[in-house]
Amino acid sequence: MEIKRDLYLNKLISKKHNGLIKVITGIRRCGKSFLLFTLFRNHLLEQGVKESHIIEMAFDTFENKKYRNPELMYPHIKEQISDDNMYYILLDEVQLLEDFESVLNSLIRMKNVDVYVTGSNAKFLSKDIITEFRGRGDELHMSPLSFSEFMSVYDGNKYDGWNEYILYGGLPPVVSLSTDEQKIEFLKNLFAETYINDITGRHKIKNKSELEELLNILSSGIGSLTNPRKLADTFRSVKQVSISQATLKNYIEYLSDAFLISAASRYDIRGKKYINSPLKYYFTDIGLRNARINFRQIEETHTMENIIYNELLIRGFNVDVGVVPFSQRDKTGKQTRRQLEVDFVCNKGSKRYYIQSAFAIPDQKKMNQEQRPFFCIDDSFKKIIIAKDVPAPWYTEKGILVMGIYDFLLNSHSLNE
Repeated sequence: MEIKRDLYLNKLISKKHNGLIKVITGIRRCGKSFLLFTLFRNHLLEQGVKESHIIEMAFDTFENKKYRNPELMYPHIKEQISDDNMYYILLDEVQLLEDFESVLNSLIRMKNVDVYVTGSNAKFLSKDIITEFRGRGDELHMSPLSFSEFMSVYDGNKYDGWNEYILYGGLPPVVSLSTDEQKIEFLKNLFAETYINDITGRHKIKNKSELEELLNILSSGIGSLTNPRKLADTFRSVKQVSISQATLKNYIEYLSDAFLISAASRYDIRGKKYINSPLKYYFTDIGLRNARINFRQIEETHTMENIIYNELLIRGFNVDVGVVPFSQRDKTGKQTRRQLEVDFVCNKGSKRYYIQSAFAIPDQKKMNQEQRPFFCIDDSFKKIIIAKDVPAPWYTEKGILVMGIYDFLLNSHSLNE
């Protein structure tokens, strides 16, 4: 099964010959190697590049094990460069190459060499990896399959596809498995044997059970406001375990650096400033989140919110949680202040969208509830409600766009409708 990843392929093509090391990052098994060694390689061949000018090496294979030594690898690459035409060097699992930063910095100094690399352990997935190349790196971050990409290979209608996607997520290897049992086993094993082991190994975490318990708490509360203090209180009251806020903060950073989770900051829309704490955390792949809690607590409301958040990131938006101060008088006439929440404030360049995720809007009361935060925003940026079942996009009398989750996810230009 070949899944087209045109979004990432086109981005990679646009970075050709820019004089930088193209670094493909992303969560394990999201398709980085396939993008580089299949899709991008095929593109090069279609453009007339000779096979002899495409130098490939996967450092996790036995035959290339000796080339993890830079004293052998660097001369091996150089001896294949025999003319002045452009050579494309494609390196997979490059973190296995000793002193890979120095090797890559040397390769990029050659005028007729274009370098592309991937890596997939916790060290290489770290968000600060680009700094290793001292300004010579150009990162392409890759996500698991979007719902649109998933549906491009799913044999069924969008409704059945949605039910499958919200349960098992969008990691390409999972999509290719045929039974529920295979998908569940793969996701559980991947989480336990790969992600957790990578993080605990890299950061020398002695108490692995604390990290796993934190994952359980975050998995059970996706889209909920939290911070290290609240988490420490949860550990103390529910788990009868005392763990410092500093330790929990470090653990969250480790999970974020490995791209397992992503944080959405709170933004005061009227005050035009960020609120430091608490934050919301979402999982990069909903299937991994479900595997972490043994496929219990599959609340479609929160799952849909997580998927919308991931889709917005895929589309290149910076995504925050919006807060709008609101004053009202109670029954006694006393004025009180509250904060209303906008699920997502999405920014990209000069564009901004305010988005509410509403699983169901059964009546006008619920519609008023979802619209209310929008009425407290005094700018003219587009305001959108995304619900589960909406026959077709439509506008309310107040100019708010209401659309269904399928219209949003399956049309990359849906926010501009």
